[in-house]
Amino acid sequence: MAVRPLSPCYAFLFVDCMFTTIRNQYETKKYAVYTILGYTMEGKKDILGLWLNETESKHKWMQIFDEIKSRGVEDVFFLSMDGVSGLEEGARAIFPDIIVQRCVVHLIRNSIKYVPSKEYKPFTAALKKVYGAPSLKACRSAFEAFQTQWSTYPGAVDVWVRNFNHVEQLFDYGSTIRKVMYTTNAVESIHSSFRKVTKKGAFPNENALFKLLYLRIQELENKWEGGFVKNWSMVMNQLLVHEDLKDRVLKYLE
Repeated sequence: MAVRPLSPCYAFLFVDCMFTTIRNQYETKKYAVYTILGYTMEGKKDILGLWLNETESKHKWMQIFDEIKSRGVEDVFFLSMDGVSGLEEGARAIFPDIIVQRCVVHLIRNSIKYVPSKEYKPFTAALKKVYGAPSLKACRSAFEAFQTQWSTYPGAVDVWVRNFNHVEQLFDYGSTIRKVMYTTNAVESIHSSFRKVTKKGAFPNENALFKLLYLRIQELENKWEGGFVKNWSMVMNQLLVHEDLKDRVLKYLE
């Protein structure tokens, strides 16, 4: 997989990590497996690669994005991610025009840690009015109401105050684009498929792990064969009417 040439442009990339155990001689160590899933301009899913990492760093992420660039990627419109340390700066260093989006689902998970379980439902319903609002104006007004209503849990509210720019930027794009970019669920579902085969225990080495995951990827790609990302024609229409993206889209549609 490491040397396979990639598409020149990906409309969306999704990054997520899962942890697995590798047994190194007599000790077992947790490793993060990072997966990058791309949506091509044709609306096809493509797993760009897997990277094994003990620590997260901007330097490591620059290496990863440098690698995908050397494999043929010239442009990426959107990158959806959890708050992985160094990823945003690493991506921007290699693809300066990339739009980096924090996953709203991860932000919800981070914020409900500060809320009693009996309050989860009304809390997440109030949040949905914020990120699911029909316009930026409605979003800001719902956010003000949310801050007042949930001020008893400042830890939960603060997660959203700190990341509100990531909610606001969703409204720079059409509703179909928003639905694609606001969450990393697309790559998380790949990881849940990986976990089914990795949960049996520790791996003797990195190679054994990669072999197993590569077979799993082949199964997934066979399943995707011939299929397209849901509502892709609407996504393309909304990309084409966006002033800042139109020329970049047209360049790769020939």
